[in-house]
Amino acid sequence: MKKQLLALGLLTALSIPSIASAADYMIDTKGAHASINLKIKHLGYSWIKGRFNTFDGTFSYDPMNISASKVSVNVDTTSFDTNHAERDKHVRSEDFLDVKKYSTATFTSNKVEPKGNGEMTITGDLTLHGQTKPIAIDAVFVGEGEDPWGGYRAGFTGTTRIELKDFGIQVMGESSYADLELHVEGIRQ
Repeated sequence: MKKQLLALGLLTALSIPSIASAADYMIDTKGAHASINLKIKHLGYSWIKGRFNTFDGTFSYDPMNISASKVSVNVDTTSFDTNHAERDKHVRSEDFLDVKKYSTATFTSNKVEPKGNGEMTITGDLTLHGQTKPIAIDAVFVGEGEDPWGGYRAGFTGTTRIELKDFGIQVMGESSYADLELHVEGIRQ
C-alpha cells in the first residue's frame, strides 16, 4: 500500500508542471509581435493613427489566478510615428508630447480583475508628459502555447482611452482624447 501511495504521489508531483501556472514573460518587441497604437481625431473630420515604435516590458500571467497578474511597460516617446514626418515632429515638440523633456512614458499595473471568458480589466498608473494618472485597460487573453523556436508565448489585446488634459497635453480642436490599442505577445522567461 505504501508503494502505491508513493507511486501515486510521484505521478501527481510530476504532472503538476504540465498544469498552467504563473509565469513571467518578456514582451516580444524584437520580433515585432507587439504594438502600442493610438488614434486621435483630426479636426473632428477623420482619425489619425500612430504608434510608438520603441518600447519594452514584462508581464506575469497566471491563468489559475488572473488577479495575481502584473504588467510593466516602458515607452520611448521619441519613437512616436504617424508615417508623416512633419506631423510627427510637431507632435513630439513642446506643443504636445515634449519628448526632449519627457522621453519616456511608463505603465505599471496595480490590479488585474478577471471578467470571465478571457476578458479582464487591468488598472495601473500611466506616467506620460511628466504626469502620473490611473488608467484602466480593457484586455482580452488571445492565447498561449509553444512557438516554433522552442519557447512558450502568451498574447493579449487591450484598449483604453486617455484624456490629454489629464496629462497636461494640449488639446487641439476636438481631439480631447486618444484611444490606445495594445497588442502584446510575450515570451516566457
